[in-house]
Amino acid sequence: MSDTLTDCLLLKTEATFDPAMPAHWLATSSQLLSTSMSLHAVSTARAENQRPLHHIYLHLSDPMALSAQDAVRVQSAWMQISGNAGLVSRLHCAMYLPGASAAEQPKVHYVVETDPEDGWHHEIFRWYDEEHMPGLSQVVGTVLARRYLNLDHSPHSFACYDLIGPQVLGSPPWLAVRGSAWSDLCRPHFTNTLRTMFEAIDHPLKLKQLTT
Repeated sequence: MSDTLTDCLLLKTEATFDPAMPAHWLATSSQLLSTSMSLHAVSTARAENQRPLHHIYLHLSDPMALSAQDAVRVQSAWMQISGNAGLVSRLHCAMYLPGASAAEQPKVHYVVETDPEDGWHHEIFRWYDEEHMPGLSQVVGTVLARRYLNLDHSPHSFACYDLIGPQVLGSPPWLAVRGSAWSDLCRPHFTNTLRTMFEAIDHPLKLKQLTT
């Protein structure tokens, strides 16, 4: 894949690691790519496959063109530093919406990854941009809503929500947005869908900063 504008690098790993490893990886990756980044780490003891899962985000201070090989270099750095396997993807930010509860600290990080069925990319992305994500961002309890495109690995649509608690997902306003006619039209055309609730997070509003 040719160089593409990247806003964030995402590491996925099931392995247990020393808590100091992400900061070390941040410093190494920043040097490798000659840019400044900030760290946002989330984890859950039991994802959909009943196994632990960690997402470690490296948010670039300024979007830049990175290649697939750049992601591989950063992935190799994680393996050398931690001794564990991990998968790194470049993420391009398609939507960033502060939520109705933007002034509060998030307690959970909810991620929905999916591949639209062939022929449904345009409609599903339009639904996300015009109705679904704007609606969910305005639900009380939503701190931040973002949608990324995963440039390297499936699922390619990556939506994430920082929430004040898991109860937000069951609140009437949230369910009303999810239950719209347009939602009912689009959702059957999701494939390879992964939904993950991360209960342990480094608050994205207090990202660790590193300047090179």
